[in-house]
Amino acid sequence: MKKVLALFSSINGSNGNSSKLADDYLSRIEGDDVSVNRIDVASLALPHLSGEEMQAWMTQPSERNASQAALAKISDDIVEMVKEADEIVLAVPMYNFGIPSSLKAYFDRVARAGITFKYTETGPVGLLENKSALVFAARGGVYAGSDFDTQSPYLKHFLNFIGISDVNFVYAEGLNMGEEQANSAFAKANEKIIELTNR
Repeated sequence: MKKVLALFSSINGSNGNSSKLADDYLSRIEGDDVSVNRIDVASLALPHLSGEEMQAWMTQPSERNASQAALAKISDDIVEMVKEADEIVLAVPMYNFGIPSSLKAYFDRVARAGITFKYTETGPVGLLENKSALVFAARGGVYAGSDFDTQSPYLKHFLNFIGISDVNFVYAEGLNMGEEQANSAFAKANEKIIELTNR
């Protein structure tokens, strides 16, 4: 059975445009052969990564105190979910030209040296292989391919860094630029979703 990990990061929850796009895709693929684990990272309220939490990771499990064990478990559980997934679906709104801080906090717990990536003499190597990622990006303006789109390069670089090289994007842009533009953006995104589900 194919396992999909769907990460939602809109502060508007299921009403967010990125969430609606991802849900449309997931409803088309979920079934007997595909299981979906939905995580609302915005509701997790993960704090900014701290030195104390990183130190907990670097402490051997047998040597961790109770506080360190609890801190390490946050990342350990997140990493285990990512490891188990065959496909990662990301529902990502654009906030101030970047990804939501909740998703960044989640990613900070995924990037673990020696676990999801390693450094070698020739550079870093991702350890999460044989996975794909699909990003549903919803934006109020039109930014794809411009210098204002810091999301797409960051997401691609981060996923590549941990070993996920098969990354696709579905964009719905200009959603705050009038009803006609929004309808056109959703229609194009829907065409892409149908294409992806039929491949």
